[in-house]
Amino acid sequence: MMASVRLRFSPAPVHVRTARLVGVAVARRAGVRDELLDEVRLAIGEACARAVALHRQYGLRDQVEVEISDDEPYTVRVIDRAPIEAGLGLTALPPDELADESLTDEALTVGVGFALLAGLVEDLQVRPVADGIGTEVRMSWARSRR
Repeated sequence: MMASVRLRFSPAPVHVRTARLVGVAVARRAGVRDELLDEVRLAIGEACARAVALHRQYGLRDQVEVEISDDEPYTVRVIDRAPIEAGLGLTALPPDELADESLTDEALTVGVGFALLAGLVEDLQVRPVADGIGTEVRMSWARSRR
């Protein structure tokens, strides 16, 4: 039985752990290989932490949205409501600027998050949301056959 789970939470770091726990539980139920579950957990945590950091950086009270589908492939979408240039901009900074001590923790989270996600996720897509302002981070992993 295929299903999807939707989470919405205020942009507080404490909620990232819950999103990770739910994401891994759904991945396990969906049949994602056990050896990939740590990567799933880390990727969900990074994507959610990035969204929370953007919301905090811009003073947004909008909720972070997470949609998890146990269909084939297992897919997690994390949606923030920050201005699109904020959600994508720091990935283009040179390493010496990423090391700049004047950058906030939130700015570093946003900038480094994509590099980490690219190493953890089989299929990673980052794009503007279809409705309104924000960015969607879409991550997918193949389910194992049972």
